[in-house]
Amino acid sequence: RLLVPQDEVTVMEQLNHVLFAWINATPASPEWMIDFATFLARDLIIIVPLLIVGLWLWGPQSQLVSQREVVAKTTIALLFAMLAASTIGALLPHERPFVAGVGYTFLAHAPDSSFPSDHGTAIFTFALAFLFWHRVWSGALLMIVAVGIAWSRVYLGVHWPLDMVGGFLLGLVGCLFAQLVWNLFGDPLADKLSRLYRFLFAFAIRRGWVKE
Repeated sequence: RLLVPQDEVTVMEQLNHVLFAWINATPASPEWMIDFATFLARDLIIIVPLLIVGLWLWGPQSQLVSQREVVAKTTIALLFAMLAASTIGALLPHERPFVAGVGYTFLAHAPDSSFPSDHGTAIFTFALAFLFWHRVWSGALLMIVAVGIAWSRVYLGVHWPLDMVGGFLLGLVGCLFAQLVWNLFGDPLADKLSRLYRFLFAFAIRRGWVKE
């Protein structure tokens, strides 16, 4: 591992390096751990679109309105948080560990800005949204998934630990923004989304493939 001189880094960077060295896998790490972390880091994020689509299209008739409100607010939070993450990455680029020559890397990744993590931002926003607006138990389960994904991307050497902290904080801000938007425009927005959905999915609704 390459050590960064103490007088060239901030306290936060020092913490980043210490935590990264503690979490990052090495060539001596078990192969099954590398494979498990790769699954978490690369594939598990698919639950975000799957759950969003599932909650909108299906469910008990009595719960559809509340489910679709969760979907709408979660989508707003995700869009805001991901846009904020892209903006921060463009304005304040930060080297990934493998670009800085630190640690070991077990997952191919473009050498773009690491902070904040896009994966971390997306999954933490999603988990927080379910925690705030769906069910405590579903939010807690998704938070476990989010922590697992965050750990895996540090473990495999493509992110610093604080990249994930940044994603969590953006998730909080994204959820706050979405709630403010919903407080101001929720009813007309819900009505327009429902009209658009019924128009686009009219055939599937008539067939009974999805809920009205």
